[in-house]
Amino acid sequence: MQALFPILAVLIAGIGVALQPPTNAALAKVSGSVWLAALISFAVGTAALLVIWLADRTPVSAARNAPWWAWLGGFYGAAFVAALAFATPRLGLGVTLTAAVASQLVTAMLIDRFGLLGLPQQPITPMRAIGVALVILGVVVVRRG
Repeated sequence: MQALFPILAVLIAGIGVALQPPTNAALAKVSGSVWLAALISFAVGTAALLVIWLADRTPVSAARNAPWWAWLGGFYGAAFVAALAFATPRLGLGVTLTAAVASQLVTAMLIDRFGLLGLPQQPITPMRAIGVALVILGVVVVRRG
């Protein structure tokens, strides 16, 4: 029961991840620029987060001692948003998201295995490897289907 809220939050966020690429692709098509679409997406997201942060009132100084790599999340997000806005109309949403999830899982397994970025080490068990292999197979099936 303790994991219910985080699971629901991730499931709802997953809906947003599925909606974001076609939304940004439509904006890119109309504007003629993947980069402008990604910028607008981040500007709207930044405005939303600013409103929430103003209510939260965590001081900016709280982030002062974060490791250098902790500041790179925005770069990853910008690359992801732009790449998916570019790829979605060319590959279709299913293939784009399946490939993105597959690459995320492979990366997650490596991060877990070596305990990178401050996370605890998690072994690559045969079942986890099979799960990731099935997702990769899913990319092929979705692409060919």
